[in-house]
Amino acid sequence: MNLKRHIPNLLTCCNLVCGCFGIVFCLEGRDVPAAYFAWVAAAFDFFDGFAARMLKVSSPIGKELDSLADMVSFGLLPSLVMYKMLAGVSSSSWLPFVAFLIAVGAALRLAIFNVDETQSDSFKGLNTPSNTLFITALPLLSGAIATWVQTEWVLLIITVLFSWLMVSPIRFFAFKFKSFSWGDNKVRFTFLAASVLLLAFFQISAIPLIILLYIGSSLVDGLVGIDKK
Repeated sequence: MNLKRHIPNLLTCCNLVCGCFGIVFCLEGRDVPAAYFAWVAAAFDFFDGFAARMLKVSSPIGKELDSLADMVSFGLLPSLVMYKMLAGVSSSSWLPFVAFLIAVGAALRLAIFNVDETQSDSFKGLNTPSNTLFITALPLLSGAIATWVQTEWVLLIITVLFSWLMVSPIRFFAFKFKSFSWGDNKVRFTFLAASVLLLAFFQISAIPLIILLYIGSSLVDGLVGIDKK
């Protein structure tokens, strides 16, 4: 029995389990463990693809399993996090349900990714783990920025904007290194260095900033083609 071909699917299942745990903690109102499980799920999502490429054991079943797990961890979980935030600040009984646009955007994003053969080196639309990292970090913010972000109108704008970004035609760079030369990876290396600095200075509060930096870097790279020069 070739056990190595099951390693990527095992990692995908770990992603799914982490998403399920995150949902439970979210429903219990425990924002910190919910966010941590979402972030660990994102790590498993990265390493399942990495393992499949490294071991050369990609399969159609693995691809479908990955999307199903992602829909839980990066579709339903961030939607519930946003729903609870909106429910906590809105006087409307129906407005918080707008949060589930995130789940719709994630489902469309994953479906498009599965049939679009042009997304091997970059993503078309914001990838669902990045969206989830941003959303799940918002309840953990503190101070003046938290007071500003955790208001009804700001949360609604974030919901609509990030749901659109996932299905937008905007190209976002992927962390699939064909080489480790500076010339081929200027944007990736610059982004990683800036992310480390942000984490060092702002800790958890840096997560939304890092995702905004990722979006901005991808837009700049798309406009001027930094890594193509």
